[in-house]
Amino acid sequence: MFGIVHFEFFIVAVFLLNITPGPDTAYIVGRSVAQGRGAGLMSALGISAGCCIHSLACAFGLTALLAASATAFTIVKFVGAIYLVYLGVRLVFTKPPANAPAGGVRAPSTPKSLRQLFLQGFWTNVLNPKVVLFFVSFFPQFVTTGSEHKTFAFLTLGAVFVLMSMVWNSFVAWIAGSVTQRFSGKPAVKRWLDRGVGSAFVGLGIKLATASR
Repeated sequence: MFGIVHFEFFIVAVFLLNITPGPDTAYIVGRSVAQGRGAGLMSALGISAGCCIHSLACAFGLTALLAASATAFTIVKFVGAIYLVYLGVRLVFTKPPANAPAGGVRAPSTPKSLRQLFLQGFWTNVLNPKVVLFFVSFFPQFVTTGSEHKTFAFLTLGAVFVLMSMVWNSFVAWIAGSVTQRFSGKPAVKRWLDRGVGSAFVGLGIKLATASR
């Protein structure tokens, strides 16, 4: 169909990729922990929008050009790493308000707007060079060389990828938000959740910065 081959294997591979924890999952969990399910779902939407950009770039050849340029790859890698570390440090060192009631529920910090949540999720995905390389190395394996509809084939695979990712990321946001609600009356536990997720962000950022091409 439109030059797409082994579509069933593509579905299985995308599913396995989605359930493997990475920067996108960590970000969604972090936002769900900080602000609840709605924030996590909006972050998931931003990440899906980032995947749309990668799909379009792959379909029209821009991703291949970026993957072939060592300088461009290095720039994107370090920008993405710095951004992840920044998000992690903010989570780790965010302090509860001074007027939080002792022994009670911690007063929430200033919540991020839906636009901020969407954009942070978007840039977390777009600035991850591993996603770039995944698209350019993985997608072509499911498109026949002699197809007259290569662009449409890439766009179709991209749409399936985005849809499956959105479903999984929304599930992650829902679960993480549910855990947060359960511990909403226990600020100490909530605080350690924030620190744990923030530390994971910092670790992912360092790993990304030190990853070889």
